[in-house]
Amino acid sequence: MPATPSMWVTLVTLARMISFVCSYSYSANTLPDIDNEDFIKDCVRIHNKFRSEVNPTASDMLYMTWDPALAQIAKAWAKHCHFDHNPQLKSHKLHPNFNSLGENIWTGSVSLFSVSSAISNWYSEIQAYDFSTRKCKKVCGHYTQVVWAESYKVGCAVQFCPRVSGFDSLSNGAHFICDYGPPGNYPTWPYKKGATCSACSTNDTCLDNLCVNPQRDKVTRYYSTVYPSWPIYSRNRYTSLFLIVNPPIILLSVIITLWVKHKYPNLVLLE
Repeated sequence: MPATPSMWVTLVTLARMISFVCSYSYSANTLPDIDNEDFIKDCVRIHNKFRSEVNPTASDMLYMTWDPALAQIAKAWAKHCHFDHNPQLKSHKLHPNFNSLGENIWTGSVSLFSVSSAISNWYSEIQAYDFSTRKCKKVCGHYTQVVWAESYKVGCAVQFCPRVSGFDSLSNGAHFICDYGPPGNYPTWPYKKGATCSACSTNDTCLDNLCVNPQRDKVTRYYSTVYPSWPIYSRNRYTSLFLIVNPPIILLSVIITLWVKHKYPNLVLLE
């Protein structure tokens, strides 16, 4: 069947719609929630990437895994839209397993937000930090928390805020918070300098230069800096399957409809 001009217009329009959906960027309504699998994977993977690449190398750096309770705490505080730390971080009642928590905050425009850019911004403070003397020229607390060897749990959340208190120059921002357990940033080095994994506990194994212990971490899968060979399963498989299968079905339906109209021009299709 030769393609008619109307058919080509329909197909081009449909292709553009599919392309638009695939390239859709973050907006106020599309910032990921704390149960978004890709968001969780990025938060864990990027933290561990920086932790595995510290210089000088770390002998005791623990592998960091996701903690849903920490994510809930970060989400609850992010909703306040304050550019300040949660005043309850040192409360033993805030988290069931940790007496106190660490926290990092990033605030910027929604269009500029990504997990990678926010955590990279924290890690960039390494330029102002002198490991040998533990002295900081400017701000270093975000960096040292990211690479604090004993912090092995993280939970993050991002919130759309029309205004952020304490960040008055910004409107319609993404307010990103990560909470850590146990906390870092007390007066000592963030990690022990030495050969990677050389100071891991007896029952630990070494993964990407980090100390791993499933009993401590209580995880069923890892988000590795080099992506392990075993699969990472999505929490919402049916939604993912629908998004994959739906566009081809729509396209096929349009083609069949146009073919029927071309083949049987006098056929009346019910609206």
